[in-house]
Amino acid sequence: MFVNSSTYKVNLFAEKAKGLFELLKFRLSLLVSFSCGFGYVLGAQGSLNWQNLLVICLGGFLVSGASVTINQIIEKDLDKLMSRTMNRPIPTGRVSISEAVILSFFTAAAGLWILSIYTNGLTVWLSVASMILYSFVYTPLKRVGPIAVFVGAIPGALPPLLGWTAATGQLSYEAIIIFGIQFIWQFPHFWAIAWVADEDYKKAGFKLLPSGGKKDMNTAIQIMIYTLFLIPLGLLPAKFGITGIDSAIVVTVSGVLFLAQTFSHMRHGNRKSALRIMFGSFLYLPIVQIAYLLDKL
Repeated sequence: MFVNSSTYKVNLFAEKAKGLFELLKFRLSLLVSFSCGFGYVLGAQGSLNWQNLLVICLGGFLVSGASVTINQIIEKDLDKLMSRTMNRPIPTGRVSISEAVILSFFTAAAGLWILSIYTNGLTVWLSVASMILYSFVYTPLKRVGPIAVFVGAIPGALPPLLGWTAATGQLSYEAIIIFGIQFIWQFPHFWAIAWVADEDYKKAGFKLLPSGGKKDMNTAIQIMIYTLFLIPLGLLPAKFGITGIDSAIVVTVSGVLFLAQTFSHMRHGNRKSALRIMFGSFLYLPIVQIAYLLDKL
């Protein structure tokens, strides 16, 4: 059967482009981008520069894309072992290692270059630290023990801090507050995912659950405790005048509903209740950040 060579080349190019795009984990990197923009708007204190807002969002997206690409390069052999990752571009051979390396290099370089021109040195260095921690510290630690969750929560909580420093050029107690909220949020978020994906994670030797890596009451209690911390932490922006009372109400209600899911998990301790916490964590952070933004604007 005759196949038009130009059509074949177009299809091949489209498949390659799709694989490279998948490496960037668009939805995750978009959330990182949003968190950067969130921190920038809070830090702008009414003097919002839309060009700089778009730049910090783009820079955050590119740095995140580079980090997750490096993560997939390092874990290429482990990804083949897990059902949830075996169809990624590198394990399936749709993207070669050299192509992924080139993508990560140019994506990281572009992101840092943009941030260096339109923001400041503090933001750039924090971005570099985020990439290093996520790609070269958190990634190998996943096979060591639950300390990986603590380490991974640091770069995971840096996006709003990057936005704040891009707007203000300095670290302050306000920046630490918005960092702290996202930092603590990641523990129930990570552990719920680790509970749901436990069997798959074990195939790759990942050890992310606390309490000796067991899906037991001790782990469920720790998930509850960290979620509980989010309620008082969520009120700090209003307490220190970063936002107002309206967002404080929304954040408190969201925190209570999120916490209720952890009590349900303590009672049932099954995959279904862990899934509720996981999806609850996906909803909690954007709802809270949007509430803060609307209160600020």
